[in-house]
Amino acid sequence: MTTGLWHGVGAYVLWGILPVYWKLVAHVPALQIVAHRVVWSFLVLALLLVVRRRVRALRSVMTRRVAATYALAAALIAVNWLVYIWAVVSGFLLEASLGYYITPLVNVLLGVAVLRERLRAGQWTAVALAAGGVLQLTYVYGAAPWIALVLAVTFGLYGLVKNRAPLGSIDGLTLETGAVAAAAAIYLAAAEGTGTGAFGAAPALTQALLVGGGPLTLLPLVLFASAARRIPLSVLGILQYIAPTMQFLLGAFVYDEPLTRVRLVGYVLVWCGLVVFTVEGVSRRRAAAPVFDEAV
Repeated sequence: MTTGLWHGVGAYVLWGILPVYWKLVAHVPALQIVAHRVVWSFLVLALLLVVRRRVRALRSVMTRRVAATYALAAALIAVNWLVYIWAVVSGFLLEASLGYYITPLVNVLLGVAVLRERLRAGQWTAVALAAGGVLQLTYVYGAAPWIALVLAVTFGLYGLVKNRAPLGSIDGLTLETGAVAAAAAIYLAAAEGTGTGAFGAAPALTQALLVGGGPLTLLPLVLFASAARRIPLSVLGILQYIAPTMQFLLGAFVYDEPLTRVRLVGYVLVWCGLVVFTVEGVSRRRAAAPVFDEAV
């Protein structure tokens, strides 16, 4: 379990510090950053597929339903990446962190709306507290925190689609990135052709950072997949708050994004909801765990 725990911590820490990396290419338009992220990720994944001799196996399971499933997943994660990177490079990291704080609660609501699940009292309390936090921030901002809501909803829906997807993590991720890689490559080529591209005339460091965004995207995913096979979901559920907490701290104390006391109230309400949600979930799992009679 120790290996899995460290892999889980490593995945979420990497996700937590990724904003620092994207800030280094903040002078590049967000759409181009995402397009490079997609293209270079796909090339790495395609190479892995060839090395692992999985190309023929992947072709054998391709159906219209499989293709449609991963095309939908690709669209959702592409929107998520675009909004997230735009938020980071535009100075809205605090609101982006809020989106990943409320994602677990959005997952719960999706379970009710799509899977017809029933919420327990503790879960309703957690959702109500988080909703109160979002409403408070809406009042303070004068508008709904759309960045947080888009990130939470797209990632929640992405998780729902992936939960029903039939392929393994590497194969599925290859199909996802492949579904949008061609469009991303065409867009980048057109941008370079019209002189608006940020890659061709950029310094070597910028080019290296844009290329490196692909492998850096995949590394935490690999660590997460390893952790998910080795440690309980309840532990992963607690570890998932590492990333938005690091993002929140970066936004507030490194990049000096505005955080007034009035705004902080909304975050505190969301955090209280997450505490209730986590404690209730852990307690429920412990109560449901089988008890073995040692006096046999």
